[in-house]
This record gives sequence, structure tokens and C-alpha cells, in this order.
Amino acid sequence: MTSQSQGIHQLLQAEKRAKDKLEEAKKRKGKRLKQAKEEAMVEVDQYRMQRDKEFRLIQSKIMGSQSNLSDEIEEQTLGKIQELNGHYNKHMESVMNQLLSMVCDMKPEIHVNYRATN
Repeated sequence: MTSQSQGIHQLLQAEKRAKDKLEEAKKRKGKRLKQAKEEAMVEVDQYRMQRDKEFRLIQSKIMGSQSNLSDEIEEQTLGKIQELNGHYNKHMESVMNQLLSMVCDMKPEIHVNYRATN
């Protein structure tokens, strides 16, 4: 019986060692998965930062050119307004005189389509 109980005892110890090794392997696997997940997150963050930097660079090029265009358009608009104001001031006097002379200097004439009926 002692050899039998000794064999059972060895089997129980072997089973316990196997169970411990299994638990240890599960812990290592969990630890490796966690580490891989953290490394993947770091890699994803680096990639995201790189793409964001590229996007901002392209965006600044495009928006920079758009702001330059808006500045040029604003400058052209102001120049055109000044030019039109200059023409207005230059020709206002003569136009007003022509208008007043047409209104005030009336020459009564009979219209060409008028027929006298007697």
C-alpha cells in the first residue's frame, strides 16, 4: 500500500506541478499580450502623429496659398475702389452740369408725331 500511496502522492505532485506550469504559462501569455497591446498602441500613436503632422503641413501649404490669394483679392478690390472713387470725383462735376442743363434749359418743341386737328 505504501508504494501505491507513494505513487498517488507522486501523481498528485506531478499534477500540481503541471497545474502551476499551466498557470505560469497563462500569466506569461497574458503579460505578453498586454505588452504587445501597449507596443501596438505606441506604434499607432506614432503613426497618427506622423500623419497628423503631414496633414497639417499640407493644410498649411493650401491655407497659406489661400490666405495669399485672399490678400491679393483684398488689395485688388481696394485698388479698384480707389480708382472708381477717383473717376467719380473727376467726372461728377461735368455730369451734374449736363444733368442740370438738360433739366433747366427747356426748349419747348412740338413732338414729331403730333398732328394738329382743326
